[in-house]
Amino acid sequence: MSSTSYKYQTSPLPSRAQSPSSNLGSTTVPLSYRTGSPLPTPAAHRHDCMTAAAKRYRYLRRLLKFRQMDFEFAAWQMVYLFISPQKVYRNFQYRKQTKAQFARDDPAFVVLLCFWLCVTSVGFALVLKLSLWSFLRFLVYTVCVDTLAAGIIVATVLWSITNHYMIKPTCRDQDVEWGYAFDVHLNAYFPPLIILHFFQLFFYHVFISQEWFVSLLFGNLLWLFAIGYYIYITFLGYSALPILHRARVFLYALPVLMVLLLVSLVVRVNLCRVLMNFYHYRVL
Repeated sequence: MSSTSYKYQTSPLPSRAQSPSSNLGSTTVPLSYRTGSPLPTPAAHRHDCMTAAAKRYRYLRRLLKFRQMDFEFAAWQMVYLFISPQKVYRNFQYRKQTKAQFARDDPAFVVLLCFWLCVTSVGFALVLKLSLWSFLRFLVYTVCVDTLAAGIIVATVLWSITNHYMIKPTCRDQDVEWGYAFDVHLNAYFPPLIILHFFQLFFYHVFISQEWFVSLLFGNLLWLFAIGYYIYITFLGYSALPILHRARVFLYALPVLMVLLLVSLVVRVNLCRVLMNFYHYRVL
């Protein structure tokens, strides 16, 4: 083959899709991240992956650049977290193949999540009849404490557990990104936010807050669906990582959740009313 024809050939070079034995000691993307993909190593792939600090800096810097955010795609993810969360995590795998990281590099999802927090906080202010000052306090608590602070704590705990106890023996040289653990939490947090902070507001005064058993059952079932969504989406998030095993351990919480629902019905604890009272007294 002449040098001219070799220069302009369109098929990928054989060295871009190496066998497992020939990848030992190479700097290409680990095969555990590319299993089942017919694609060669992306042309934009960085062989020298950025440090965690560099990724955080780039992510925070993009928070101020709204024109560079893909809000349409972030909204698509929010919709599919309800109807088909597997497709959302499939996209995370594509990001690993093209950008050498699982975690989001676009803060559009976080911005839209904060928007929904503002919307639901207005709804709570109307239901609880909060003053303007109480509403602002409630909004700050919801965004800074309930979402960001709690999310950082939960993501850090799960990040530590997965890296210490769930890494496959053949993948000890790799680890779960903290940013991905935080993304998993935000993904799992969004459906409960809509169910408990938005959907239930339309039924609270007229139905859920009543003393009827059917009202108690309906309100507590909302909690069951919300927490069940969180557990299932968290399971999907960590089972999507090829370097982890035993991800089914997250699903063990579902039977416990059913038991807690039965206990709440027996002792007649209206969980939605407990949530409302907690928010009401916290902002007074």
